Amino acid sequence: MKLNYKRTFFVGLAFLSISAFWQMYDSIIPLILQNTFHLPDAVTGAIMAIDNVLAVFLLPIIGTLSDKVDTRWGKRTPFIVGGTIAAVIFMMLMPMADMNKQLILFIVALAFTLLSMAMYRSPSVALMPDLTPKPLRSSANAVINLMGAIGAVYTLILIQVLVKKEDHPSYLPVFIGVAAIMIIAIVVLLLTIKEKKLAAQIAEEYPEEEQTEIHHESGKLPKDVKKSLILILASIFLWFTAYNAVTTAFSRYAITVWKMEGGGFASCLMVATIAAICSYIPIGVVASKSGRKKTILVGLLFMLISYTSVFFYPTYHWSANFFFALIGVGWAAVGVNSLPMVVEMSKDSDIGKYTGLYYTFSMSAQIVTPILSGLLLQHISYNTLFPYAMFFTVCAMITMSQVKHGDAKPIQKENVLENFDVED
Repeated sequence: MKLNYKRTFFVGLAFLSISAFWQMYDSIIPLILQNTFHLPDAVTGAIMAIDNVLAVFLLPIIGTLSDKVDTRWGKRTPFIVGGTIAAVIFMMLMPMADMNKQLILFIVALAFTLLSMAMYRSPSVALMPDLTPKPLRSSANAVINLMGAIGAVYTLILIQVLVKKEDHPSYLPVFIGVAAIMIIAIVVLLLTIKEKKLAAQIAEEYPEEEQTEIHHESGKLPKDVKKSLILILASIFLWFTAYNAVTTAFSRYAITVWKMEGGGFASCLMVATIAAICSYIPIGVVASKSGRKKTILVGLLFMLISYTSVFFYPTYHWSANFFFALIGVGWAAVGVNSLPMVVEMSKDSDIGKYTGLYYTFSMSAQIVTPILSGLLLQHISYNTLFPYAMFFTVCAMITMSQVKHGDAKPIQKENVLENFDVED
């Protein structure tokens, strides 16, 4: 049983388009809200949290709905195509509203864009498991995550090259570039992935009983395992609270504190993203030998060191990129191993439930943290950003250190690409 890397690459195009959009959303939308419409930090943070509020409620509903539909194009493809088209249409209204300083149009366009993205986010993620036998899903998900990282880097390059150093730059070229990659990705996906045919082929070639399953002896978790589950979910909430505060506010921090101009801030974020991509293989090797928990704790330590170091830079200096690279490596170590630890405590019939728990806690953190950190930025100082991240990272290290279960060491993969292991 071998993974079809070519097919998985094409399936990953949907996630590439999603990641390209969210990188633009996190980087550009806060700047428009503040610099064009002059909204305070707390309000900006609240608006930036809307996508996560929608995700908590809509992603499970739409994911379940896509499980039940059956069309000639398959279960997921109609949502992916419809959501992409709608998202591109509505997102192109936002730079126009920015240029004309029409706040109501901007908010309406933003709301419909987020609804459109929610329409195809869950189906896009579900497409990979649909078309991949269970034993190969970790390797396939690694390819999917790499595709997402490529999408994020693409957007960061657009920002760095196309955003001019002026008081009110036009973000229209960036929006056009992101819309273009979204459309191209989905067109190629449609031409190469015939979902319904492939799903039937996978079901025939790999019957359910031949695929690896996870079982519990009883229907309920033992108390000690349940305690570990609660602790790791708390840890997930805490480290997302730290990390998302930085990713959401860094563009404003770089302009306000470091006096960077135009899209210069994107270089720091791009360094972190590229470092994460490059670190997947070493992290896979380390985790296979040392275990997931230790790898996560080392990753959190890297991030803590980086947040602390960047805080002491009064202005931007090229050497700060070393610490952004360290953030990327640390975040990759956390992301590669945390979801598998949660799923390790599940059984075959409720893996989706446990995956849902993971996203509930990660998304909840991303709802809370833009608002909470935004209040500190607005009423105290932008210099509170990295101490805020440091505090919640330390809290995550404390709770994570008490986790006693879910630490099965990943099997060393024969193929190096399989070390990019992020489970469903």
